[in-house]
Amino acid sequence: MAANSLLLLLSLSLTIFFVPTSLAADADPLQDFCVADLHSPVVVNGFPCKPNFTVVSDDFFSSAISVAGDTNNMFGSSITPANVLSFPGLNTLGLSMNRVDIAPGGVNPPHVHPHATQLGFVVEGKVLVGFVTTAGVFYSKVLGPGMNFIIPRGLMHFELNIGEGKALEITAFNSQLPGTVVSSVTLFGSKPPIPDAVLSRTFQVDNQIIDLIKSKFGN
Repeated sequence: MAANSLLLLLSLSLTIFFVPTSLAADADPLQDFCVADLHSPVVVNGFPCKPNFTVVSDDFFSSAISVAGDTNNMFGSSITPANVLSFPGLNTLGLSMNRVDIAPGGVNPPHVHPHATQLGFVVEGKVLVGFVTTAGVFYSKVLGPGMNFIIPRGLMHFELNIGEGKALEITAFNSQLPGTVVSSVTLFGSKPPIPDAVLSRTFQVDNQIIDLIKSKFGN
């Protein structure tokens, strides 16, 4: 009897430790949330596929990042995405790209990509790029044309143009829809707005300063 119990315990242990990863963990999220339609026969994390007979060559083509973005804004930068929303052929392939145009002195402000790791490639200009780990450690590097920098998934990072001319960076992601959460826009420009009491206590300033900052973001 004891031998049988030991054999059963060993079998259960092997089942737990050697079950395929795909069966032992949730799939990676591709969007912030998915409100369940309990009556739908389609269950996907992302987007369903259109029938093959309707697919055309243009579904696998995008010229989105061939055109420079308008950097005439508060940050002096522009992000042009080529993700599944504008490039349907990317669906399920786990890839997308952005074009990042930054005017002299401009910044792609601190932000995170909750769904993807980012690999940046500087095409033109001089860019200071950096990210902060969950332990509060800051890593940064000044990049010139032809240089790369990696941003691990979900970590806060930025790009600052420290050159005399415009900067151009191409970023690649291991997600069809990496998502972007810009810290300043999220905290001070959300709709409805985050209560002043939360932000004033968080940043250790009075409500007047919080209201001033919010006014810059339309709140």
